[in-house]
Amino acid sequence: MFETAELGRNIERDAYDKRVPELRVELLAAQAKLLNEARSSVVVVIAGVDGAGKGDTVNTLHEWMDSHYLETHAFGTPSEEERERPAMWRFWRELPVKGRIGIYFGSWYTQPIIRRVYGQADEAEFLGELRHIQDFERMLAEDGTLVLKYWFHLSKKEQKKRLKKLSSDPDRAWRVGPTDREHSKHYDDFVVTCERALRETSTGMAPWQVIEGTHRRYREVAVAEHLLAALRGHLEAHSAPPAVEAPRIEWGTQPTVLSALDMQVKLPEDEYEAALSHLQARLNEISRDAQATGATLLCVFEGPDAAGKGGAIRRVTRALDARAYRVISTAAPSDEEKARHYLWRFWRHIPRAGRVAIFDRSWYGRVLVERVEGYASPAEWRRAYNEISEFEELLIERGVGLVKFWLHIDLDEQAKRFEERKNTPYKEFKITAEDYRNRDHWTEYEQVVHEMVERTSTYQAPWTLIAANDKRHARIEVLKVLCASFENCVARARKREK
Repeated sequence: MFETAELGRNIERDAYDKRVPELRVELLAAQAKLLNEARSSVVVVIAGVDGAGKGDTVNTLHEWMDSHYLETHAFGTPSEEERERPAMWRFWRELPVKGRIGIYFGSWYTQPIIRRVYGQADEAEFLGELRHIQDFERMLAEDGTLVLKYWFHLSKKEQKKRLKKLSSDPDRAWRVGPTDREHSKHYDDFVVTCERALRETSTGMAPWQVIEGTHRRYREVAVAEHLLAALRGHLEAHSAPPAVEAPRIEWGTQPTVLSALDMQVKLPEDEYEAALSHLQARLNEISRDAQATGATLLCVFEGPDAAGKGGAIRRVTRALDARAYRVISTAAPSDEEKARHYLWRFWRHIPRAGRVAIFDRSWYGRVLVERVEGYASPAEWRRAYNEISEFEELLIERGVGLVKFWLHIDLDEQAKRFEERKNTPYKEFKITAEDYRNRDHWTEYEQVVHEMVERTSTYQAPWTLIAANDKRHARIEVLKVLCASFENCVARARKREK
């Protein structure tokens, strides 16, 4: 694979001096068009052999383009905070908004390759990490992001020569650190591993471009020319805003997972009070064990308006240390959130080890309200099922306990609760015209929930469907499931410690 980048290609100085001023103008024009249209973003991965000119090329791009809208993110060894979360967390946080270009120097490829070369990951683990990278890049590309990946290569002989020259120059010796010297000893191992990584992850949506790094003028122009052509092609393909099709939902009268619930189930008040006290005490004890072991729990609450999600959440949080949990209430996305992939705003809230995150509505809005109301196109919500499953798989692989609740009520109970809210001053703020309008889509919602459960309820992250016409019954069921899930999460954390 890398033989084509060991040919000693270069550009004569006269040709370079003639082309660069024109190239800079063209790059700036393409960048301005990207910014003005603000329909998509660009992700540029800079990776490759140590000493092949990666840093110099990043500096050149900042010099030739408008740095105000060009963000560079350099990632080294993960910090303690980053190690407590899934590996992709730190990269999701730094995604550029639409209209801007993000350069990733030391990207999501670095750690998997290093771990494989030094024997810290076996072949299966390495391929698993590469699969997650493919999933990540596919999500970005399908969302409209232009993903460009440049691999800078030097031959073994050229790298040795380059590192020796830099080390002997007092003004540039700082550029060669202990890590560079150590990696150079494993050059052959890196070549084998990197070839595998590039083959596995060079896709039609995010192909690799191998750049010969021997000569500065060649690599600068090669990267800039490719970036310009890719930007122009991307802008032309996205010159018109995508048409959002109104959903055409035709439902039959077949039963659903919700219609199978026993909505008449009730729990007597005396039994409720006893169970509530016992389960809250149990949950508090487990949560303290979780903090000690670093076990992390993430809870999702979904359901129709007035289904009792807030009340159930309050019964949970009363049993927790206020310093160890956070409730994230998900509303309509802000302008900042709409300017990125829809999962970005949820990745930001993944908790640290030993903490609890409770989502009052979640990423499932993409296949629920956004689908029914037509805010997401059919292509967007259809691919969301796989995107959500991949997102949750990454959480579970990192050891996060994931619990998903759907609290369900029927139309009559919802009408009763709406009326109660209207007549209770301190609850009146909860009711809006949109709540009443959503009742007109009751049948559609019941069917899309059925499909959501069918597509996203897995062995490791199942949906718990709870009949919630009786609030007492629903709250106790939530606490029972949470206690059991949290105990399992703590047990897995203790096992990992051993």
